[in-house]
Amino acid sequence: MHFLDRVPAYVSLVFLATTLLTIWLFFRATNHSKQTLIPLISWAILQIMVALVGFYLEISVIPPRILFSLLPVFICIGILFNTQKGKIFIDGLSLEKLTMLHIIRIPVEIILYWLFLYKAIPQLMTFEGRNFDILAGITAPIVYYFVFVKKSMSYKIFFGWNIICLLLLSNIVVNAILASPVPFQQFAFEQPNIAILYFPYNLLPSVVVPLVLFSHLVTIRRLLK
Repeated sequence: MHFLDRVPAYVSLVFLATTLLTIWLFFRATNHSKQTLIPLISWAILQIMVALVGFYLEISVIPPRILFSLLPVFICIGILFNTQKGKIFIDGLSLEKLTMLHIIRIPVEIILYWLFLYKAIPQLMTFEGRNFDILAGITAPIVYYFVFVKKSMSYKIFFGWNIICLLLLSNIVVNAILASPVPFQQFAFEQPNIAILYFPYNLLPSVVVPLVLFSHLVTIRRLLK
């Protein structure tokens, strides 16, 4: 049975809604900057197009095509952190709204569990396996409340929370890549991570994860300042 045939439509719809919510929350953190929203939407549309034509389904080539969903955004993040205009942009973002953006990690983890049930990803990518990223989503509104509403949580604890959540994110990213059907796959051979090869789930590594990662990096940089 084809991957898209065995995964119910509601899973894809919930994931698309989560992706749009992520973009919207980040858009709010930029103070509704259209100069940010337009490139972000354009990148998402490009990723949708290449996935729909089956670009990522060629898994035997080196370097793996799935890197096309990761490398450009990491390069963009690197440019933002190392240029004057990029630093100005970073320093203008709302830390309050970037913190609340992490609530999307709750529906993402639920979706990953659904994908596991329908044999689209391995169990190790869920909260029943090696993925504890849902803790970041659960604690995000609590941290937001005590840092920005009550103003009773120290910035050291806030900094530590961001570091821990960044490590949680890094853990699942590494496991997801090494469980993917690529030449350097290390585990999950019986049920590999095939979901990210298809639309709409290719938007997870190309849009959702980079925005979550960027939110942490921005907050950490601002707190260090």
